[in-house]
Amino acid sequence: MTATAIQTQVPGRRNVGIFAHVDAGKTTTTEQMLYASGRIRTAGSVDEGTAQTDSLDIERARGISVRAAVTRFEWRGASVNLVDTPGHVDFLAEVERSLRAMDGAILIVSAAEGVQAQTEVVWQALRELNIPTVLYVNKMDRVGADPLGVLGQIKRLLSPAAVPVQAPVGAEDGYEGTVDLLSADTPDREASEWASAFGQMASEAAADRDETLLLRYLEEGSLPADEVKAEIVRGALGGELFPVLFGASARGIGVRELMDAIVDLLPAPAGDPAGEVSGIVFKLERDPVMGRIAYVRLYGGKIANRDVIPGGAEGTGDKITQIRKADGKRWEDVGLLEAGDIAAVCGWSRARIGDIVGSPSGVPGGPQLAVPLLTVQAFWRDEAQYPAVVAACQELADEDPALALQWMQDERELHLKVMGPIQTEVLASVLQSRFGLTVDFGPPSVIYKETPAAAGEGYVAYLAPKPCWAILRFLLEPLPRGSGVVYESKVRGERLLDSYQNEVARRVPEALRQGLLGWEVTDIKVTLVEGEHHVWHTHPLDFVIATPMGIMDGLARVGTRLLEPVLRFRLSVPEAFAGKLMNELMLMRAVFVAPEPAGERMEIQGLLPVADSLDFPARLGSMTKGRGVLSAAFAGYQEAPEGVQAERRRSGVNPLDQAKYILAARSALTAT
Repeated sequence: MTATAIQTQVPGRRNVGIFAHVDAGKTTTTEQMLYASGRIRTAGSVDEGTAQTDSLDIERARGISVRAAVTRFEWRGASVNLVDTPGHVDFLAEVERSLRAMDGAILIVSAAEGVQAQTEVVWQALRELNIPTVLYVNKMDRVGADPLGVLGQIKRLLSPAAVPVQAPVGAEDGYEGTVDLLSADTPDREASEWASAFGQMASEAAADRDETLLLRYLEEGSLPADEVKAEIVRGALGGELFPVLFGASARGIGVRELMDAIVDLLPAPAGDPAGEVSGIVFKLERDPVMGRIAYVRLYGGKIANRDVIPGGAEGTGDKITQIRKADGKRWEDVGLLEAGDIAAVCGWSRARIGDIVGSPSGVPGGPQLAVPLLTVQAFWRDEAQYPAVVAACQELADEDPALALQWMQDERELHLKVMGPIQTEVLASVLQSRFGLTVDFGPPSVIYKETPAAAGEGYVAYLAPKPCWAILRFLLEPLPRGSGVVYESKVRGERLLDSYQNEVARRVPEALRQGLLGWEVTDIKVTLVEGEHHVWHTHPLDFVIATPMGIMDGLARVGTRLLEPVLRFRLSVPEAFAGKLMNELMLMRAVFVAPEPAGERMEIQGLLPVADSLDFPARLGSMTKGRGVLSAAFAGYQEAPEGVQAERRRSGVNPLDQAKYILAARSALTAT
């Protein structure tokens, strides 16, 4: 859909996400927008814990955002839904979910630190979804602010299509603001030492998009400001050019211009209120009065108070009790949510993040950014609290499915997947403040996986104790890294009824959750090559029991190889520390290319095993006197070297112990 078509549908609305690496100033910028628009009387402070969008105790205490916060304001006739997302990598899942609700984005880059790890990760996701994006270089008043250097980084690491539409006046203590490069009557253009270079970049970006403009630019050496502006606006709305603005949000400088850019350079949402209801739940909250609150982005149709939406909250049929929007710290019951808008829906007590509201046809897909690589075990101090801790962790896993709660009932253990130690700290804080439960978490351990070492067969003949009859033969084959699990059946229906084959297909992924070493088995193709049932003795549950035994028999025959998670990293250090860091990387089993000079620094890129580098970010500061910069993102799983061993305690009875497993599956195993 073209930008023009989008603008004609819901012209008075913008759905914008604000993204950045931690401490780049997202929440401060959001506060200043709310203040400038008149939504709040005083801009809150992140450091003082008074920010409107930091509602959790730990957010106010630590001065960081850990949950996406939805707020809104009015600006120049447009109603803007703004989602302030977390910047720390531990909360990347919140960013991932918010992306599906956005039509435009603001990506903030610190003028002092430049492009950082989270910046690159979010940028790739924005480009994958083709979300039009405005770049905002914040903290121009900070010591070390380097607008020309940061712009060069943006063009090199993010996109050469980034184009400055402003030029800063001064930097660091001398920062005064910006001049508009797209206005023909900007009188103080000479006040900025960067105006000439940045203005030339803007003209070249416009000329590159239009042959007529290009010829005129080559002949005359410049272009009229109005024509440059028109071309950059078209490119920005289409997600082909990325305007760069500058400011110092803590002082309120540049914020109003950024709000103008939201209206002028980011598209309005598409959506037909008269069409079929189609939306997604992208965020959950808990309210002491209203219960579970589901934040919904609606792509088509409309919903209202008291409606029962087919497919809403996984088709539970719960009635909507209230539709409301944030108004500062208060709520306003708006009663109606139409296509192209975002609101909080109350009444869906069983809603989960990712639930489709109505038809899935209008809901776009989303990238997977957050891949938890660590697992932690929960410990409670009072055994009487065990049921309450289970219920609380289940509720938190509903709000954040990436936690992937594993409840090992026989062992009375709870395990959660996490992104890092700060997320674990936040979980403990939320369990205490919201549920009144004191829960500690054990040290994080790396999540490994397994893959078959070779191709081979697994066989099971489940014929006793009667009544039962299920015979299965599987072919197991290894697949390339990143393939996941592929299942196929080559058994004809007269040999094994389709209903029984369906049971096998459903059970295969479950059977692969724990391999020979206790880890999930992946990058495997499972083919059912033989199957047999008995007319009188077979029950569908026989194949539920038999499938894991056949799969594990095959894995035991072919063996498995351990897979470990690896990170793709980029390390920037002063030249004096490069040799020391390369030795350290080799000790951590990193694989990297020859360092590249970047001014007075060296950049090293490569792959780094997660297991050997858990404490590396903390050690890097002391090793480089705080001058090392590390960017890292999940790169996938690779086969671990022979010397790396990791085995996980199995949950439940091992299907390889067939006699005991059958008794347990048939609830006939007596406790010893």
